[in-house]
Amino acid sequence: MSFWAHESAFVEPGAVIGDGTRIWHLAQVRDGCRIGNNCNIGKNCYLDAGASIGSGVKIQNNVSVYSGVTLEDDVFVGPSAVFTNDHFPRAFDPDWKISETLVCRGASIGANATVVCGHTIGSFAMVGAGTVVTKDVLPHALVVGNPARQVGWVCKCGCRLDEKGLCSVCGRSYDPARLALGEAVEP
Repeated sequence: MSFWAHESAFVEPGAVIGDGTRIWHLAQVRDGCRIGNNCNIGKNCYLDAGASIGSGVKIQNNVSVYSGVTLEDDVFVGPSAVFTNDHFPRAFDPDWKISETLVCRGASIGANATVVCGHTIGSFAMVGAGTVVTKDVLPHALVVGNPARQVGWVCKCGCRLDEKGLCSVCGRSYDPARLALGEAVEP
């Protein structure tokens, strides 16, 4: 088994791409990028040298994943979401430094969201469409707005939890006190 890339995609020879991964129209994967197994890379995506993408990741159209960004397994990135990698960008600065960003396993980032570099989005967190992430996001947190503010918790299945930590869709139950401490607990 191997990966598949559309004929219009440009995959540089030093990119490492896992089995079963699909790379769609006009995507560019740079030398030094690592992509796991069974990923789906949408149309017009740019995956930079030094970007790290786990297995089972789905990146929708028009997303750029720059050097210093790590997407762990099973992450979802919605269309036109943006990652940055420099806190003080200047076109004329030859000494700029990458600030790393980590998106943990199972997290979802909505369409047109912006993730400012240097932050961690916890496992199974949900970043709403159009949200601007300017600080760390706890595991299972639901954040929305500009800047992002937490408005609740979400289950591993993606549905919102009630105030007792119960998911009405799949029946999982979480301890709200442990969630508030940032403990990613899978029931």
